Amino acid sequence: MPTVSLPDGSKKEYASSVTIDGVAADIGAGLRKAAIAGEFNGKLCDTSYPIDEHGTLRIITGKDDAGLEIIRHSSAHLLAQAVKRLFPEAQVTIGPVIEDGFYYDFAYEPGFSEDDLAKIEDCMQEIASEKLPVSREVVDREEAVSMFRNMGEEYKARIIEDLDDDEIISLYRQGDFVDLCRGPHVPHTGFLNAFKLTKLAGAYWRGDSNNEMLQRIYGTAWTTKAQLENYLDRLEQAKVRDHRRLGTELDLFHFQEEAPGMVFWHEKGWTLYRLVESYIRDLLKEYDYTEVHTPQLIDRSLWEKSGHWQTFKENMFTTEIEDKFYALKPMNCPGHVQVFNQGLRSYRNLPLRLSEFGVVHRYEPSGTLHGLLRVRRFTQDDAHVFCTEDQIKSEVDTLIEISLRLYDHFGFREVQVGLSTRPEKRVGADELWDKAESALEKVLNERGMTFKTNAGEGAFYGPKIDFVLKDCIGRDWQCGTIQLDFSMPGRLGATYIDADGSKKTPVMIHRAILGSLERFIGILIEEHAGKFPVWLAPVQAVVMNISEAQFEYSVKIKRLLEKAGIRTAIDVRNEKIGFKIREQTLQKIPYLLVVGNREVHEESVSVRTQDGKDLGSYAIESFIALINEECSTEN
Repeated sequence: MPTVSLPDGSKKEYASSVTIDGVAADIGAGLRKAAIAGEFNGKLCDTSYPIDEHGTLRIITGKDDAGLEIIRHSSAHLLAQAVKRLFPEAQVTIGPVIEDGFYYDFAYEPGFSEDDLAKIEDCMQEIASEKLPVSREVVDREEAVSMFRNMGEEYKARIIEDLDDDEIISLYRQGDFVDLCRGPHVPHTGFLNAFKLTKLAGAYWRGDSNNEMLQRIYGTAWTTKAQLENYLDRLEQAKVRDHRRLGTELDLFHFQEEAPGMVFWHEKGWTLYRLVESYIRDLLKEYDYTEVHTPQLIDRSLWEKSGHWQTFKENMFTTEIEDKFYALKPMNCPGHVQVFNQGLRSYRNLPLRLSEFGVVHRYEPSGTLHGLLRVRRFTQDDAHVFCTEDQIKSEVDTLIEISLRLYDHFGFREVQVGLSTRPEKRVGADELWDKAESALEKVLNERGMTFKTNAGEGAFYGPKIDFVLKDCIGRDWQCGTIQLDFSMPGRLGATYIDADGSKKTPVMIHRAILGSLERFIGILIEEHAGKFPVWLAPVQAVVMNISEAQFEYSVKIKRLLEKAGIRTAIDVRNEKIGFKIREQTLQKIPYLLVVGNREVHEESVSVRTQDGKDLGSYAIESFIALINEECSTEN
């Protein structure tokens, strides 16, 4: 007689085994209709799961995160079933859930076309409308391998053969389609009514470039059609905001094959870069940081001592010179320890805060490179704080303050916080990791901050606090990090003289607020769709003459504005003023200054905004005051 405890504290007793579906029906017809799965004693299960022991149960619907994930996983199976109906010779491989959707990889030699996506999606809709029951069964390993091979599904057979001996082999059936899966899944295909196939891509079997190339179909799935429409709208907005397109249109930067993953900054893009860098530099001065600069090419021996060679070598660019191995630095931390090690340090020197706009190189596979967001050469707004254990709390607390202050300045006011703990591949004793993780958790709790624990996602040398920014169209961007390190200073011989005269090893706090300037600028471009606030705009105003008669006056205005610190462009081409206004508006310059004979006579400018608003005539001094006031307000 199982007793089922429900989230509201109530209990239900049953004379015999009951399914999760049965419990949902017992609670109410509406809940039964909405039930996707259940969480029994902490384990997600299908609604057909039989409960024959005491335990706690939570009914999962599409309103739950777990329910949405099940919908997406089931949509991947729906995609595979539709492909098999339309292209019986295609082989299915794997189809996992990803952020905002799912994908499925297929071995299909003719290859799918963009036109095929519409056909597949229509077939998915047809299968969904059939409301095919989805059922689970457990089978013997040999039976499963034989079954899939007889079906011509060689990849599925190979997946099963590679599973651990004690792995339970479960299959899910819906109509004439069967797939290998741990589950759980929706009770029937009718739950899947808000999906969209989004794109095709290539993918290597098991992610190994030595293996055969497969075709990957991506899709998105949601609980309701309203959610789907909202997501598709965000995708369209993301296309408009794509920093790669805007980087070209606004003449900010470019990439080329001769330097993959490395940015060629143009004048306006480099101006934007330096504005961001300058703000951070000024901010750090308020918090007593010392700026340093360390070499990019360092002998392998230092990377071995730091632990990078053993744990990060595959991501490092290396070279051999005069029978010695060197690596381009992927991180700045070992270099900063070398600065700390110069001279005798006292506890009175601590905390010592070293900052650097450090250029680093990391090998990223060419297929993962993505504009400014994923590059091989980038600049970290890096810093390392050397302190005593007693200073950890105040230093981490201050670093959180600096980070939140900077994000707010750039307009990001919704910040999610994560605490990432020890990864499997790491350096340092477990006692040190215990101490480091506890210290970070204590600071977050004492600040009253809500945070998510990301088990196993810490750096190889220590746990970390991560900051994720949410942009204006709801996307999340991983940016800043604060990492607590009890290992590297000792590995690299860093010591200080304590008050009692003994030598002690400092604690090292790694931190980057932006992550990298390149990536953050890419995020800024997309956040503002290239339409920057006045203080951040690479060009704040452009002077345009109506005719050749105002050429000299236009040049004079540009010089006066530049002397006042206003970033100014000039357009004195022999074109109609309407044409010039349209072109400069597309360049998203905040203020367009038109000068004709009247403006020359009055020593003024006619001011328009990039939104097309006519502000009328301004004396030069008044316009300078307007811009300065706006920049002051924004800052």
